[in-house]
Amino acid sequence: MTDTTAVAAHDQAITRHYTMHYPEHPARASDPHYVDFSAYHRKTRATARCAFGQLVDDYSECLDAQGNPAPAPTAGEQPGLELHHFAVEFSLQNGIDLARLERVYPGISDPNNVGAWVESATNFQWLCAFHHRGHGGVHVAASSDYEAEHFVRGLIT
Repeated sequence: MTDTTAVAAHDQAITRHYTMHYPEHPARASDPHYVDFSAYHRKTRATARCAFGQLVDDYSECLDAQGNPAPAPTAGEQPGLELHHFAVEFSLQNGIDLARLERVYPGISDPNNVGAWVESATNFQWLCAFHHRGHGGVHVAASSDYEAEHFVRGLIT
């Protein structure tokens, strides 16, 4: 028997619990590649845009760290942006399976160079504070929910 009854709009609390196993990693201040992060930040910040808002060409949900609207201006700096490690977080670099990473990002399977790659433009993405660390952000929401949030307004509150 097939259920054909429509489901009414509804809210549902979602809780996820799991344990992350972080490998040993250097402190940011002692990372020899942190200078690359800083240089990229300085070089690109003035014209950077929230990648989430840019993808859907709508910055109406962009917020700064204080929860203030942070839309992209016609010209100049978009407020409230933070630099996100896109594919591999800094704290996970010593746990990378280099053979897997090599398949997706060819040419970086040298363990002596992976730290430099983690702190490179290939692994960076600008996001507003909300889409980075907010309740609907890439560091908080499940991946499927974060991706769906691009197209379903107000999905996560």
